[in-house]
Amino acid sequence: MFESLTEKFNSVFRSLAGRGRITEANISDAMRDVRKALLEADVNYNVVKKFCKDVTQAAIGAEVIKSLHPSQVLVKIVNDELTKLMGPVDTRIYFVSPGPTIIMLAGLQGGGKTTTAAKLAKYLVANGKKTLLVADDLQRPAAIEQLIVLGRQIETEVYSEDSKNSIKVAKNAVKHARTNNYDVVVLDTAGRLHIDQEMMTELANVAKAVNPHQIYLVCDAMTGQDAVNSAKEFNKRLELDGVILTKLDGDARGGAALSVKAVTGKPIKFVGVGEKLDKLEEFHPDRMAGRILGMGDVVTLVEKAQEHFEAEEAQKLQKKMAKGSFGFDDFLKQLQAVKKMGGIRDILKMMPGMGSQLKDLDFDGVELQQTEAIVYSMTPQERREPDIIDPSRRRRIAAGAGVEAHDVSGLVKTFRRSRDMIKAMSGGGIGGLKNLFAGGLSMDSLGAAMGARKKIKQRSKRKRVIKRRGKTKRR
Repeated sequence: MFESLTEKFNSVFRSLAGRGRITEANISDAMRDVRKALLEADVNYNVVKKFCKDVTQAAIGAEVIKSLHPSQVLVKIVNDELTKLMGPVDTRIYFVSPGPTIIMLAGLQGGGKTTTAAKLAKYLVANGKKTLLVADDLQRPAAIEQLIVLGRQIETEVYSEDSKNSIKVAKNAVKHARTNNYDVVVLDTAGRLHIDQEMMTELANVAKAVNPHQIYLVCDAMTGQDAVNSAKEFNKRLELDGVILTKLDGDARGGAALSVKAVTGKPIKFVGVGEKLDKLEEFHPDRMAGRILGMGDVVTLVEKAQEHFEAEEAQKLQKKMAKGSFGFDDFLKQLQAVKKMGGIRDILKMMPGMGSQLKDLDFDGVELQQTEAIVYSMTPQERREPDIIDPSRRRRIAAGAGVEAHDVSGLVKTFRRSRDMIKAMSGGGIGGLKNLFAGGLSMDSLGAAMGARKKIKQRSKRKRVIKRRGKTKRR
C-alpha cells in the first residue's frame, strides 16, 4: 500500500541528504515536492495545504544535532505531522451494559460493506463478544445469501427475514439479540449513493428506529477523494462515530487514508488489508505513518506473530535448533505460519528499511507453494537431514514436485541461510521475534538471504536460456 507515495517521500529525503543544515530555501524546495506528491496521491487540497504549512513551520529553525542530517530531522517532523493528520488513535468500540451494543454499518454501493460486517463480527468474536450479524441489505440481489455464507464461515449467527421493510428487520433483529443474550449486533445496511435522498432518508429512519450505539461508514480506500466526499455527506445525515477503510492493501496512493480524518473529524477505526475474513486491522496513525515513510511497522508485526506463533511450538523448535536437528518439516511449519501472517512480502514491508529492497524481490505466494511442493516430495529422512540430498536425490525430488533440479538445490541453500532468521523468530517465542529487530538478526543478513534466493533464480533462468539456444543451434 502507498508504494508511489513512499517512493516520492524517500526521494524528497534523499535530496536533503548531505546538506549541512536546514534552511528556508531547501525546506521550500522539499515542500514543493511533498505538496506535489500528496496531490498526486489524491489527498484533499486543503489538507495538503495545511500539512505543508505545519511541516514548514516545524522544520524551519529546528535544531540539527551534529549526529543527524537534515533529511533525518525532516523524516521525524513529517512522521509526527502525518500521525497528527490521521490521528489520534481511537480503535475502541464502546460497549454498553446491559447489551446488546448495536453497531450499524453504512456506505456506498460496492464498498465492501457486507464483507466488512463479517470481518468485524470475526474480530468481535475473537475478543470474546457473542455477536449477531443482521442481513438488512434488502436492495442488492443475493446480499442476504452472501452474509449467511460468510456467517457460516466464521461460525456466527446471521439474522434475516423474507421482508422488504428494513426498519422492521432491524427492530426484530435487536429483539432477537436481547432475547438470546447477544453482546453485539452488527447491522449490515443497503449500499446507496449519497445523492439518493430517498435511500438516505430510509437509512436515517433505520438508525432512528434502533438507536445504534456506533455508526461506522465503510469506504473503499481506492476511490480516494470520492470516499472522503461521501464520508462528509453521510456524516451530515447520520452523525458517524468512525470510518472503516476497505481495500487499503490495493491503494497505492493513500489519498483517502490521509484525508478522511481531517475532512470529517471522524477517526478511522479499522482498515481492510485483504479479502480474507481475518484481514481487518485496528487503525494506528503512528504505525501507518511509519509504513508510508518506509520505516516499517514492527509493533503490528509482533502482534501478528503473537497470533500465529504458538509459544509451546516455539520452545520445541528452540530445543531442536540447539541440538542441530532442525529440519525441513520445522521449516515448513514456519512458512505456513508466515503465510497466515500475510506472506513474506507483507512481513518484510513491516521491517524497518526493507520496503525499498522489495522492488525486484520475486518471492510471492506462488513460490511459497513451490517450496511446499518440494518439501512434500522429500522422504522423512531427507526432511530431517537436508545435508544428505545429493544430485540423485535432487533429481527425484524435482520430478515429484514438478520443478527443475536447480530449484531443489536453490531451496536447500536458502534453507541453510534462513536458519538464523528462523532461530530469531522462534527462539524464546515472541521475545525471539523482538530480538529480530534488537540485534538478533540484522537487516543486512535478511536482505542477503532473500537476495541469494533471487540470484539463484536469475542464474537458473540464464542457464535455461543458454540450454534452449544450444538446442536451437543443434537443430
